[in-house]
Amino acid sequence: MKVIDIAAALLVGADDKTLLVRKRGTRAFMQPGGKIEAGEPAVQALARELEEELGLRIDPAQAVFMGEFKAPAANEPGFEVRCQLFRVACHDPVQPAAEIEEAVWVDARACRALELAPLTGDVILPAYWQSLPSAPR
Repeated sequence: MKVIDIAAALLVGADDKTLLVRKRGTRAFMQPGGKIEAGEPAVQALARELEEELGLRIDPAQAVFMGEFKAPAANEPGFEVRCQLFRVACHDPVQPAAEIEEAVWVDARACRALELAPLTGDVILPAYWQSLPSAPR
C-alpha cells in the first residue's frame, strides 16, 4: 500500500473541544495538518500547515508529540496515511484558508453527527475522549 506521511494537530481549546477541518470538495472531517515535505521535520510541517490552512501561528516547542498512527487515507483511495500527531493548545481564533472549506470545534457528542476520516474517527478522537477526566469509565 502507498503511504502518505503527514503531520497533524490535536488542537485543544480551553473547553476540551478539539478542532476538525474539512477540505474543499470532500465530506470527511479530520485533524488539521498536512503532508510532510522531503527533509522537513514533522513539527515544522505542522507549523507550516496550520498557518497556511487556519492562519494559526504556533511555537513548535509547544507542540507535544503524541505518537505515530496509521489508517486508510480519507480522500486518496488505495493510500494509507502515516501520521505524526502533536497536541497543541489553541486559544486563538482560526480562519479556514487554502484548501480548507470548514473548521468546527467539537466535543465527543457533536462529532457523532459528522462524517469523520478513518484516522480521526477510529483512532485519534476515541483516544482523546478517553484521556479526559470526564470520560465515561
